[in-house]
Order: sequence, then structure tokens, then C-alpha cells
Amino acid sequence: MDKLTDIRYLKGVGEKRAELLHKLGIFTVGDLLRFYPRDYMDWSKITSITAAPYDANCCVRAAVNHKPRGAKIRKGMTIYKTVATDGEALMDITFFNNKYTAEALEAGEEYLFFGKVGGNLRRREMTSPLVSKIEGGARLKPIYHQSAGINSKAIEKLVGQAYQVRSDYFTDCLPESLRDKLCLTEVNKAIHEMHFPTNEDTLSEARRRLIFEELFLFQMGLMRLRGNRREMTPVRIERDFTDEFKRRLPFTLTGAQQRAISESVAQMTSQVTMNRLLQGDVGSGKTAVAAALIYTAAKNGYQSAFMAPTEILAAQHCKTCLKFFENTDINIALLTGSVTAAKKRDIKAKLAKGEIDLIIGTHALIQNDVEFSRLGLVITDEQHRFGVKHRGALSSKGEHPHTLVMSATPIPRTLALMVYGDLDVSVLDELPPGRQPIETYSIDTAKRARAFNYVKKHLDEGRQGYIVCPLVEEGETELAAAVEYAENLSKGFFSGYSVGLLHGKMKPKEKDDVMARFAGGEIQLLVATTVVEVGVDVPNSVIMVIENAERFGLSQLHQLRGRIGRGQYKSTCILITDAQNEAAQRRMKIMTSTTDGFKIADEDLKMRGPGDFFGSRQHGLPEMKVAMLTDTAILAEANRFAREIISDDPELQKEENKTLSEAIREMFSSEYVMN
Repeated sequence: MDKLTDIRYLKGVGEKRAELLHKLGIFTVGDLLRFYPRDYMDWSKITSITAAPYDANCCVRAAVNHKPRGAKIRKGMTIYKTVATDGEALMDITFFNNKYTAEALEAGEEYLFFGKVGGNLRRREMTSPLVSKIEGGARLKPIYHQSAGINSKAIEKLVGQAYQVRSDYFTDCLPESLRDKLCLTEVNKAIHEMHFPTNEDTLSEARRRLIFEELFLFQMGLMRLRGNRREMTPVRIERDFTDEFKRRLPFTLTGAQQRAISESVAQMTSQVTMNRLLQGDVGSGKTAVAAALIYTAAKNGYQSAFMAPTEILAAQHCKTCLKFFENTDINIALLTGSVTAAKKRDIKAKLAKGEIDLIIGTHALIQNDVEFSRLGLVITDEQHRFGVKHRGALSSKGEHPHTLVMSATPIPRTLALMVYGDLDVSVLDELPPGRQPIETYSIDTAKRARAFNYVKKHLDEGRQGYIVCPLVEEGETELAAAVEYAENLSKGFFSGYSVGLLHGKMKPKEKDDVMARFAGGEIQLLVATTVVEVGVDVPNSVIMVIENAERFGLSQLHQLRGRIGRGQYKSTCILITDAQNEAAQRRMKIMTSTTDGFKIADEDLKMRGPGDFFGSRQHGLPEMKVAMLTDTAILAEANRFAREIISDDPELQKEENKTLSEAIREMFSSEYVMN
């Protein structure tokens, strides 16, 4: 980094301010110029005092009648007052503890005042307005994200300083032919307009250009990723045994399941490695799809490895697969941490000899001494619980085996393509027939006792249930409160019933033990302070109460609700909240009106935005600065042109695509660096 780019050497910065800018992710002049405003204040539409709308931000041009006068109204509080006029009406101006702004105003001088106008028809007033000189003031003004020690106005000033030094900082990464075709603004002009918009139309054009650029680079990068990951594989799946597998089933697969199997087997029978995400709502039948692929792999002489995040979930998959492959010659083994040492040695020996066709387990599968004879298919359940390295560690035990990753977290398709950029996506968007719908109700705390009595009714009928109480952070005090809450329930309202507790501070084995006891019917009512283990199937659990439901996101609520309704009994979820704010009420309304995980995921994305959807960025994929995943029209356009360019120049070797190739390389992190 040289002095021309390092932010420390920009006039007005220096070492101390540079540290503050670093906290905002600004290290170079380029970072500063790409640090776009989060919003704008419209000072361009000037209104008279009389025409100013009540209780809405507006800009008034008026002259100050007299220098503001200060008066102390209490200790530490000084109020400054003056009167302004536009020649037709008067407006009282008041500042609180703002000596700098007040003393800068001169009698007889005109200024722009920005804020909310109050008062009455006879006399208007504006309290604590923003003030600007007339010259250059009537414009759209940027508002930046700020941090302690450096505010939005200071950032705007530094951006202006950067443009005085250099106005053509960026080389345009979009080929000129593409810009002409789409009538897109040149990059430096677009970035300047983002910071200092001429008007709303030019700002809109600049945003369109920069949104297209980000989404286009994303699409190009992901297409190259998928192309690079489609390696030739020595795994030879010569014949499709799907029909034979389907004939063995006591039920009919849904159309979505059959489509997912067909998409997967089509890749497996090609000479290219399959890398596929199988995404489906709770109960959509992902395991049956996985079993169909395992069956075809086994019949072609290949082993499969099926990795789950917890022992209880691995055991559940093992039980399901034993049913699927009953009376076949497919040998199945379960390998987890709790398997005895002697049993482990036996399983590993048989696996290495090829005597085991399907191994199901936890992280135990990726230990160094686990060897396969002919590994052809790797399946990971609840992919987000593992990460790229775990998946890679299991796949490396074979020669480019096919990979299927499964997730029960419904993700809007556009977001799925970005989070799992190296994978093709299959979606199970149908539920098998006979699946019990979950009735969901929202109540306030006044009705809690009625809800608990309803829970008792189900427990008395031999069913089981959950009570979930959220913790923002599972610190000592919150955890103590949760333990006390569970004890109070077991000694009070649910005295005489078997009550268990599950919380985030438990060790994995302790969690597994509690869930095993619950799954076995030993615990009737499970109080959980953390998300109940994803995917654990307890068909007898039919009732769930979620305390302080407003503290969960939509997708979290849906995941929790998915723990019930997994058997033949009618199931009910009760959300308890006293929150009256609009966002909380909207969440409750969505949850009580639909059980479709994909609809809920779409709503969640709209409400929270992609940045918060997962709680943190996934797998090192690049961050969006201006584009939103809800910009679907531009996303579709970007996708179309990305396909055209990749089709014409797969390696981006043409001269006009060299800068584009470099921009893609810069955008993607080292985890996903382009070859």
C-alpha cells in the first residue's frame, strides 16, 4: 500500500483518525470511495414556512432576525432561541446545548433549516434543526454509517478531499460493450454520484450501475467457482437403480423428491463430480432422497458416508436407513464417539476392506484412521453446522466422490446460491401426504396459565411437549434464571410430570443424553433455552410453547416449530409475547398464517435483510456494499449477461475481460480464490 492509496496520508486523516476509519473497514482511498452513504437527506426541495408539512422532515429557506440568545434552563442544559422569516411568515428556532451552531448564525443572513416543523397556523417552530449555508446547500446530502469519534459529516468531508486529489481512481471492470448495451454509467461517475448526487434521477442511475456491477461480479464468480469445482471423477456410476429403490418403498415419493433424485443421479452418472445442496423444509423427505442415491451408489459397487452433527441425529438416520434397506445386501454401520473402542476397530477394518456399504456417523468419520475401500458418495446433514473444511475432509477420503449436503433451513433461492456458491441446488418444496399441519396461535402473557393447562392436557394423553425460553446471551445470570424457571415449572405448574432442561452451556454429550431421554419418552416436557437440536425426530411431541417469541427471528421460530408435528397426532405451537411493536406483530401474524418454510424465509429476508439472515457471513463469500438480494430484476439481468460472457470466454482471457477477471479475483475471499 503506497502513500497515494493508504488512508493515513489523505489530507485531514493522520494516524488517530485512520484508526477510527479502520473500524469502519476503510484502509485505503479506494475503500473510502466505495464506502457508500446508507441514506440521504433531501435538502433540494425547499418549502416556505407556511407550506411546510407538520411532523415531517423538510427544508426551509429563511433569514435570521437576530443572533440566537442563550439561557441556562437547568444544570448542564443551555437553550438558544432565535426567530427566522422567509418574508411571509415567522418561525421560532430552538437549539439545545448547541453553542457552535447557534453562534455561527448571523442576523440578517439567509440559511437553510432542515428538520420537522411544529407549532400552529399562527406561529411555526423548528427544534434542533440542521443548518446549512445557502451556497451548495440545496441538494441531496449523504448520510454515512459512523462510529465513535468520526461522524457522517466528517466522512463526507474526507470523501470530498479524496476527489480533490484524484477523480478517476477506479478502472471500469465492465466491458465497454456491456455498458453500452445496458446504458450503464461509467464507474467513477457513478461512485461520485453516490456521494454527491446531482438529483434523484442521476442517483438512481448510479445505484443501478453499481448494483448491477456487484451482482454481475457475484454471478460471474459463482459460475467460475462451479465450473472449477466440476472436476472429472473416477467414480463410475454406470446404472441408475432409482426405480428399483422406489418399488421397495411403502409410500410414494413426492414430485419434488423424484425431481431431486433425478437431478442428482443425472450428475452422478456423468463423468463429473456432483456437488449439490438438497434444501427442504422440516419433514419434506430429504433422508429418502439421500437413501435413493445411497442405494444407486451401493448397487454400482461404491460406499457412502453420511455425516450428521450430533450422535442422536446420526443414530436417527441410521435407524431410518436400516428400514429403507431392510432385506437388501447393503451393510450399514454407525460410527460415533460413544461406540466402544473394540467396536470402532472392527467397523474401521470392515470399512477399509469394503465390507460396509454405508457408514453413518458424526465428526468421528473424518478421523485420520478412517479409511474407505471405494468411497463414491458423501452426504452431510445440516450443512451449516459443519462448514467447508469438514465437508472437504470427508470427501478427501475418496477420489473426487459425489457430494450431497442437506439443510432443513429454508433459504430463498437467490440467497442459497450465494451462501452455497460452489453447489448446485435442489429444492424440496412439497410435503409428503399425511403430514400433520401445525396449528399456531399467538397470545399474551395473561393467557399463559391457559396455555400451560392445554400442555398438561396433551401430557395427560401420553404425548410430549416443549417450552422454549430465549436468551440473548447465555451468561451466568440468564442461565441461572432459566434453570430457576425450569425448576419452578417442575415444582409448580407441572409438579408430578417429568421435566427436563436443555441449554447452551451443556456439553454435547449432556445435550445428547437429554435429547435421548426425551426421544425415549422418559422426559415428558422439555424446557429449552437454546434452539432444540435440529432434525431430532420425536413423533410423540405435539405441543410447543415459546416464551418471549418476539426475541426470535421468523426462520428461528419456524425451525423450533418444526420439532413438533412429526408424527400422526395433531400438533399445536403457542407463541407468547406482550410486544406491541409493528415488527413483532408482523412476525406473529406471518407465523400464525402459514407453515410454508420458504414463504417464511422470503418474509424473513425482507424484514431483516441478507446481512442478518444468517447472523454472520458464511464461508468467506464477499459482502455486498450496495446491492440487495431483493433486487431480483437486476439479479436476473446480471445472471443472463454473466452466462453470455462465460459461454463466450470461460477463462476470461480476452483483452476486454482482463479487468473483469481481476475484479472477480478481488471480490472473492481467499477461501474461494479463483484458479
